[in-house]
Amino acid sequence: MPRPRDAARVGVLRRIAAAKLKHRGLDALIGDVLLISSELLTNALLHSGTTEITLNLAVRGECLRITVVDGMPGRAERRKVDDEAETGRGLGLVEVLAEQSGGTWGTSEDGAATWCSLRVPAGQRE
Repeated sequence: MPRPRDAARVGVLRRIAAAKLKHRGLDALIGDVLLISSELLTNALLHSGTTEITLNLAVRGECLRITVVDGMPGRAERRKVDDEAETGRGLGLVEVLAEQSGGTWGTSEDGAATWCSLRVPAGQRE
């Protein structure tokens, strides 16, 4: 579980992301993007050992790419968890949300960034 100060920062980044999506007319993606951003940011906070983490949202063609950079080597990997586990489901959730929208997720070669892409609904593409 992240420290309260770090959890508050994740909340601030979520609000900024929601505002940017709303400004771009991408309201339909807000719920999924906020959930994915929370999972990727929290994962970076818990497992990277750094407090300098960035969140980037970028529309490229038909996809919105969410990237969290922690600058530390080490690849994010989805874990298999049993029904009783209280943690460890975040990347599985990211994967399901990405797949449902026709997107994908992954980690950069050096492990310093984790990303997820979601297809932008047809009526909201530029």
